[in-house]
Amino acid sequence: MQQSRNTVAEVFRVFLLLGLTSFGGPVAHLGYFRTELVQRRAWLDDAAYADLVALCQFLPGPASSQVGIAIGKLRAGYWGAVAAWVAFTLPSVVLLLAFAYGATRLAGPLADGVLHGLKLAALAVVAQAVWAMSKSLTPDLKRRLIALAAAAIALLLPSGLTQLALIAAAALAGYLLAPPAAAPRLAFDRTSSIFLALFFGLLLALPILAATGNATLVVAEKFYRTGSLVFGGGHVVLPLLEAELVTPGLIDRNLFLAGYGAAQAVPGPLFAFAAYVGALLDAPPNGIAGALLGLSAIYLPSFLLVFGALPYWQSLRANPRLRAGLDLANAAVVGLLLATLYDPVFTSAVFGPLDLAWGIAALVLLLIRTPPWLVVLLSAAAGAGLALL
Repeated sequence: MQQSRNTVAEVFRVFLLLGLTSFGGPVAHLGYFRTELVQRRAWLDDAAYADLVALCQFLPGPASSQVGIAIGKLRAGYWGAVAAWVAFTLPSVVLLLAFAYGATRLAGPLADGVLHGLKLAALAVVAQAVWAMSKSLTPDLKRRLIALAAAAIALLLPSGLTQLALIAAAALAGYLLAPPAAAPRLAFDRTSSIFLALFFGLLLALPILAATGNATLVVAEKFYRTGSLVFGGGHVVLPLLEAELVTPGLIDRNLFLAGYGAAQAVPGPLFAFAAYVGALLDAPPNGIAGALLGLSAIYLPSFLLVFGALPYWQSLRANPRLRAGLDLANAAVVGLLLATLYDPVFTSAVFGPLDLAWGIAALVLLLIRTPPWLVVLLSAAAGAGLALL
């Protein structure tokens, strides 16, 4: 038992270091993980690591956090998975909560200038994400047309239900239109099947429970559903949470976008943004309780899916129809992010030629590989400087 506790503590220490130093987004995080856990510590070999990365890119949710959860599970069991997640996420959560409380207590032209700079930084970050994701996820005309159609529909019918329907319809179309293939043969695993049943059960039950009007269940359902639908990368959390929280008026739009900009300047996972948003909800549960609720609910699908899918992965990944469905779902996701780039990110941040030039300059800095945290800090500083003139 003592050895088990020591192993969990070891996982926590290693992932805390990664959480403090892993800047640059999910792809960079996976590079840091490989250097620390494969090359330096030899917790697993390259082949096993590549398998975990492939699994977590196949599943909805934040890929880098899921890889950390999976490695923690393999290293020290279920508590190791929890330790890896807590340690990797904690630094970014603390920093974003500090920003959340600072943002709501500051007032006047200087604070407005900083928030405006952060919104323009968010514009550049999302534009870069759309560009990068479109190159990898919409490489052909069919998928580009799906992305454009999804963007148009999302702008015409803005709601969380629209986004869910678009992702589901694209995935189903990809699966049905793919050439017939044998169904994967799965050796039944009782424990894993329970986790998968919990994932789907909560996805169906939480909307019913939330219909009672209980504020905690309403918020939990929105974050859980968001965490269950994030395909294609962490930036997709922006349109999903915007539809669930900003559109119905649960959080101020300017604070939401400024926080998304600030999230680019901290290390660790972008999903820590859920803690910031939960803290700043307009009504309870908010504050620390809202932060913990939002963070737990948005990550719960990742735990259930990783624990449930690991034993079945080799069989699932070999099925071409499932892969085809995921390909079209990812194309729809690019469209959703494109729609969000225009509304609310562009419409809330750009009010004239200076703002447009400012956003383009920030995008250029990102495209020439300037660290995102530095671009965010420069944009915030520029906003503060202009406010003082």
